[in-house]
Amino acid sequence: MLTTIREKAQGTFAKGMLVAICGTFALWGIQNYMNNGSEPPVVSVGDKDFYQRDVNKAYEKYSQNLQGMNIDEQALKKQALDKLIKDEVLLQYVHDEGLAVTDDSVRNFIKTLPYFQTNGKFDDKQYKKLLSSQKMSSAQFVGEIKNALLMEQFQRSITDSSFATQYDVESFFKIHNQQRDVAYVSVAPQKLTEQPSDEEITKYYQQHVEAYKIPEQISVEYLELTSDDMAKTIVVTDDKLKAFYDEQIDQYTTPERRKISHILFAINSKQDEKTALDKAIKAQEALKTKDFAALTTEVSDDKKSGKEGGDLGFFNAGDLEKSIEDAAKALKKGEVSKPVKSAFGYHLIKVTELEPAVVKPYDSIKADVTKAYQKAQSEDAFFKAGETLTEVSYQNPDSLQAAADALKLTIKKSALFTKDKGDGIAADEKIRIMAFSEEVLQGNNSTPIEISADRVAVLRKLEHRPSATRELKDIKTDVITAILNDKSKQQATEKAQKIKERLLAGESIDAIAAENKLAIQKLPGFTRTTTAVPEPVSQAIFKAAKPAVGKATATTVTLPTGENIVISITKITDGVMSAEDKKKLDLATKNIAKAVGQNEFEAVLGSLQADTDVSIATPKVTAP
Repeated sequence: MLTTIREKAQGTFAKGMLVAICGTFALWGIQNYMNNGSEPPVVSVGDKDFYQRDVNKAYEKYSQNLQGMNIDEQALKKQALDKLIKDEVLLQYVHDEGLAVTDDSVRNFIKTLPYFQTNGKFDDKQYKKLLSSQKMSSAQFVGEIKNALLMEQFQRSITDSSFATQYDVESFFKIHNQQRDVAYVSVAPQKLTEQPSDEEITKYYQQHVEAYKIPEQISVEYLELTSDDMAKTIVVTDDKLKAFYDEQIDQYTTPERRKISHILFAINSKQDEKTALDKAIKAQEALKTKDFAALTTEVSDDKKSGKEGGDLGFFNAGDLEKSIEDAAKALKKGEVSKPVKSAFGYHLIKVTELEPAVVKPYDSIKADVTKAYQKAQSEDAFFKAGETLTEVSYQNPDSLQAAADALKLTIKKSALFTKDKGDGIAADEKIRIMAFSEEVLQGNNSTPIEISADRVAVLRKLEHRPSATRELKDIKTDVITAILNDKSKQQATEKAQKIKERLLAGESIDAIAAENKLAIQKLPGFTRTTTAVPEPVSQAIFKAAKPAVGKATATTVTLPTGENIVISITKITDGVMSAEDKKKLDLATKNIAKAVGQNEFEAVLGSLQADTDVSIATPKVTAP
């Protein structure tokens, strides 16, 4: 219960801002976002103009969150642009409405960001260094965070006030636990032997010539700078390690833990502050003759913990409201506090268990201290080396040798790779994008690429091979195979479509399967959790329309193998709540309420966007 006292920003805008801001923290600065000159905007939202670089940046941020997912690039670009517009619409609205967050709230939030922490604590030096590397003032950064928290505040005012009715919950389980009586047949592509004519082969080749191109390739030579390599060069002595150990003693200390119980006298519409305090004082007096746990059961307004003698378990710093933590820390084991006020009311706090702090001896963790010391010392060295790499590789654009000499790095070489695939360092998409950029293709050193927070590289072209079209005579066999495969799949699709039409006309799937010598699979009582079929088939089953009385409905789905599944659905039974569902009813209700709230927020945002003047040119998203 008490863990809700300390409120943190947890929603999409705060998290999104953290990713967006931290994602820009390369160690050597970012492009200048000012001086648009005569460049026309590609998107305008109200009186705010966005230029091509803004659209590219929005796409880069958005796609970072979806790395590894197989999503169409064009769809990603559209989603990123939509999000850019929606965020700006919302930001303008919250400013117009005069919403505000305190400077203290913003500062406290920034202090929780791991990007500005050293050994788990906010590091002002790290904070200033990173902002300086971005040529960003603290005021600018605080403004960005404040905007994110304002948007978060508005979103939560809608989503946190949503609720799910009994009807909503029952409707959810009717759909979620729905059962469908299903039968299906599989129409697989058949191997064809009739060879296509020369004319057909030539036509197919001309229509699909792009598929038979050898893709553009490049190999690069590069310099790679890593924080780990820098750490290995840091010289250590026992005196330095012991001093570091003493400075960072908190990191090697298991903090004291206290287990507490409480009796709560709530302040609410039914009970004012004076009444709650009077009850707390009276209960404190009663504890002279009564057991704490027994009294908790009788009088505590926290009924949930009251059933367990008021037990709140062990707490960590920051879990509870400060007044409660302070009171608990001042008590000895077994002692009970005076009435302590919190946002919920007055509490009597008792410490029931106390685990003292334990400090790990230096000698037992010397190896860990050494690694931590080297890593800490290497951060400044890594940052300075990054600046040197940037400066020297820029001043000597036609060679990596000067930078290699300055930093005592070895120039490495990659194998040939394409825009879509590579090995070694080219396995990283950022490297491939930069390798095919204009500056590298023209023979210059690349700008430094932040592969990760502690790894950076600079590239230059070694060999470049433009894409080339293979002649038909060299790939005729491949073209013939492709033609036969396409024909086979098309025939399977047409056959599946005819079977579907016959099912919809009222014919029996058993009769059709027998006629076509197809195996029939029957799945009575099929549910969303059934794993007997591939996921696309399961999705098709539950997307299909409900059958009319006495008549089946039918649908088809094509699997990646080219196999066509023809599905017949004869009966649908509404789901009911199982015994297991009822055990999780509170969680389900909260999740449904959350979904309802999110839908309400999206509806409000859509309405705001409809009332905002938004104009879109034809933005193109290019590689950053």
